[in-house]
Amino acid sequence: MKKIYFASDQHFGAPTPELSLPREKKFVAWLDEVKEDAEAIFLLGDLFDFWFEYKTVVPKGFVRILGKLAEIRDSGIPIYFFVGNHDLWMNDYFETELNIPVYHDNKEFTFNGKTFLIGHGDGKGPGDKGYKRMKKVFTNPFSKWLFRWLHPDVGVSLAQYLSVKNKLISGDEDIKFLGEEKEWLILYAKRKLETKHYNYFVFGHRHLPMIRQVGENSEYVNLGDWIGYFTYGVFDGEKFEIKEYKK
Repeated sequence: MKKIYFASDQHFGAPTPELSLPREKKFVAWLDEVKEDAEAIFLLGDLFDFWFEYKTVVPKGFVRILGKLAEIRDSGIPIYFFVGNHDLWMNDYFETELNIPVYHDNKEFTFNGKTFLIGHGDGKGPGDKGYKRMKKVFTNPFSKWLFRWLHPDVGVSLAQYLSVKNKLISGDEDIKFLGEEKEWLILYAKRKLETKHYNYFVFGHRHLPMIRQVGENSEYVNLGDWIGYFTYGVFDGEKFEIKEYKK
């Protein structure tokens, strides 16, 4: 079989469009390479540091990324997008404009007899109750309706400012492995294994690339990010690896 590729947490647009541009170009170059042998490409959220879809308006910029995704999808390669906590206000733009399905929660896939549970990873596992409450507010239809009443120049600028201030973009709290008893996505994976077996749990959000054994024939994978690590996942039909894109 061909290869399945995974990437997450690019946060394009942060901290400024100008400083983000080299990372965008690097990611486009990676997409150009992997399309040669890709069976499918999974983007696991926070592709943008902020994204909000008005009924007729989307954030300015990201032409290189969107154009490359459209080209790859038009060539027949499936692309799957999972919203993250920075682009959770994504609706149907990717689906209608790019023919890329968008998922707002985990989804199961099977490749070459291996089962995957895939998602961004935010709000999963024990703890982080403050964020879970905040996410419910942000995803509430009434909250989104209120935000749409802000002029895009005001709403997008305000949201981009607040988004950059988010602790995740700095990576300060994501540079060390906390131990399996404190890594909440590992705890989440182990809890899921109590009721159903998966060969791979693949998530982003954590910003720290890792592969950890969580059960018999079961691994937890975090893809890292495209801010400091430039890492991605690849499944060749037999094994899953984390690799760094160095070009």
